[in-house]
Amino acid sequence: MVCIFCKIISGEIPSNKVYEDKDFLAFLDIHPQSTGHVQVIPKKHYRFVWDVPNIGEYFNAVQKIARALQKPFGTDEVWSKVMGDEVLHAHVWLFPNPNKAIGDKKDLAGNAEKIKENL
Repeated sequence: MVCIFCKIISGEIPSNKVYEDKDFLAFLDIHPQSTGHVQVIPKKHYRFVWDVPNIGEYFNAVQKIARALQKPFGTDEVWSKVMGDEVLHAHVWLFPNPNKAIGDKKDLAGNAEKIKENL
């Protein structure tokens, strides 16, 4: 069985992509914790973040996206979570502080554009 994130990578499942390079993809979470909640994943399937061989490059992408979340959602506080229990594909959650983030967290297309404009 192919995982849901692998289906997003292949385009089989649509997503609101905000960042993509040869190794990594970031897209808005469909159940956002706050405005701009993003999942950052490797394009190659790894079970855990700690299994990603180019983890430094992975976290460079995570950092770039985290910084792009600050301005459009009105807070320097971007929270992250690395848990790995919901989907069995390495992923990092990034989301602006839910108590301070501005905007409509359900406006996925609009929020994706705001993030892309700040990358």
